[in-house]
Amino acid sequence: MYYKNLPLADTLLSLQNGSTDLLEFITAVCNRIEEVDPVINAFLPEPGRRKRMLQEALELLERYPNPVLRPSLFGIPVGVKDLFSVRGFPTLAGSKLPAQEFASHEAWVVSRLKEQGAIIAGKTVTTEFAYFEPGPTRNPVNINHTPGGSSSGSAAAVAAGLVPLALGTQTIGSVLRPAAYCGVFGFKPTQGRIPVEGIVPFSPQADHVGFFCHDLEGIRLAGSALVADWNHTEPEEKKDLRIGVVTGKYLNQADKEIRVQFQKVNNGLKEAGFSVSGLIAFEDIDQINSLHRTIIAYDFARVHQTWFSKFESHYSLHSKNLFHEGLAIPDADYQNALNQREELRKSFQRSMSELKFDLMISPSTTSFAPYGLASTGSPLMNLPWTFLGVPAISIPAAISRDGLPFGLQVTGNFGNDERLVPDTGKIIANIKK
Repeated sequence: MYYKNLPLADTLLSLQNGSTDLLEFITAVCNRIEEVDPVINAFLPEPGRRKRMLQEALELLERYPNPVLRPSLFGIPVGVKDLFSVRGFPTLAGSKLPAQEFASHEAWVVSRLKEQGAIIAGKTVTTEFAYFEPGPTRNPVNINHTPGGSSSGSAAAVAAGLVPLALGTQTIGSVLRPAAYCGVFGFKPTQGRIPVEGIVPFSPQADHVGFFCHDLEGIRLAGSALVADWNHTEPEEKKDLRIGVVTGKYLNQADKEIRVQFQKVNNGLKEAGFSVSGLIAFEDIDQINSLHRTIIAYDFARVHQTWFSKFESHYSLHSKNLFHEGLAIPDADYQNALNQREELRKSFQRSMSELKFDLMISPSTTSFAPYGLASTGSPLMNLPWTFLGVPAISIPAAISRDGLPFGLQVTGNFGNDERLVPDTGKIIANIKK
């Protein structure tokens, strides 16, 4: 097992107050990457990584000698999925295309990281174009299993303790699924709350920026630093948390072992005194899955039209098939899918409001991390929440008999990310692992 806990909150506090020497910490990070990453393959190779990171750390110390004035992510090394444009780094999007095809101004969220004092540890592996063609990354919990995708390298980098924070993207389940498989926290904010500017798109209508860390307090700290309009006022304490569970066809997409584990969590929360009630929703889950695929396939084909015309032979079969599928979708079908999504979002929010649910819980994945690296697993547990654009957190909630993590997916009301974090904390405090 290469899994190692490196919590963001504790690490940040010690770097900000100076109790951990920044240069020594960055040296230890580089040592860990050089020791572990040849097995895990979370990062893309970077000659001179150590020298660059130490130089950036030295510049930070010179800029912020007073601990009181240090910014919100001072000295934190961050892995960045290879879809984000980062000044000084090539972007390949997990593909065989030339890097100049993806040349762009630096991603908004990367510039934000730097403004807050973070140090870019390097580019992390992504599946090709953030779709289903796997990269070489292994799961630090068990290297014989997939870490999930498409944010494979970012999830694995955090799980292996290479960095305390890493960026990912999610168009179906590319943050929450690998977070669950790798036994870490993953956060997908409400769609649009972290701008996608400067990122190689998959589907402009469905892409989300998210991130990984080892701790819920880290989710709050990173969210408050990276979400452009984060409300820094602490939400009022909510004494009676009402939890909803989507039952029926949606849940039945998960295998029996996952459903059994999920029921154990539900029972434990009820025993702890929470109001946990079933909600009959997503009974048309096949249609929702189809509508979402229509949107992302249509978008993918339009995004890649020029690249595909020049580099078709460089595309994997997965990406070729999606491109041709998307190209064949009529404009009217695409617009209809977008309209239905908006109606479903409104309908679901009405149900949440009428039933006074504060949040919903569900499994993060349909199965435990599959054996081997040929597949990144199924994103179907994440799909409807991505489709609706609501905030979601995957939390490590249990371990299987085989030692593989079970992730619990916690979703909140659209735009109410700040409320979701403390409410999730109450669930974590009452889960019987």
